[in-house]
Amino acid sequence: MLPAKFNGLLLLHKKLGRPEPGDWLAEHDESGQTFRQYLRSHPVTPDRKRRVIYVQPLGDFTHTQRKIVTRTAELIEIYFGLPVKIREDLPLSLIPAEARRKHPSWGMDQVLSTYVLSEVLYPRLPKDATAYIAFTTSDLWPGEGWNFVFGQASLSDRVGVWSIYRNGDPEADDDAFRLCLVRTIKTATHETGHMFSMQHCTQYECNMCGSNHRAERDRLPLWLCPHCLAKLCWATKVDPEERFERLIDFSKKTGLKKEQEFYEKSLAALRRA
Repeated sequence: MLPAKFNGLLLLHKKLGRPEPGDWLAEHDESGQTFRQYLRSHPVTPDRKRRVIYVQPLGDFTHTQRKIVTRTAELIEIYFGLPVKIREDLPLSLIPAEARRKHPSWGMDQVLSTYVLSEVLYPRLPKDATAYIAFTTSDLWPGEGWNFVFGQASLSDRVGVWSIYRNGDPEADDDAFRLCLVRTIKTATHETGHMFSMQHCTQYECNMCGSNHRAERDRLPLWLCPHCLAKLCWATKVDPEERFERLIDFSKKTGLKKEQEFYEKSLAALRRA
């Protein structure tokens, strides 16, 4: 059962339609996760000792790409209501040859995401980390049978990795920068949601929906459906009204007009509840 204060948000959200060929739910049989199921799953949540989200740059970044990292870290702090710290860079040379490949059809260099999780991040997991996420400009793939992933996270180990490789060129112009930022934020917040034991959403057009390809990810929103928002607020104890206020401010500052309008409607709906 959805907590009552989130019921007023339901009318703002669109139900998921039938998946198109190649979409996530066309190829993955997932039943979703209700708020009650989430509570019963004994989810990973922040506590007094583990309340910091760490962002770990991995590899080389241009000045503009690093700005994407900084803006994304700022948004993560607002999105989850937890402090975020950016750590000093780690070199890509930490990834051995056996955890790299050239894509067999497309030819680009790729890094094995599971290696980053288990061998780069997990051994370096800070004691006060509720989540530790690597950020890289390298393309990622999770293993045999996959072409690539935008990001990947462990549901139990509090580590994740995401890439801006497929997010466009933020150097091109202001619109391209905003597009890259939104794409990066979507992946980062989606993967962080997984680290708080949130499974893929199968009910609404939601940031926690799975995605198989760029077009599918682009048509999904940055915001969470009421069910996933309830999970996040329960897990992190963030106040939903304050969260929307801060998201509105961030959206104004970064020129995310669609997101700003939706957050304003959401805040108004919460206050009417």
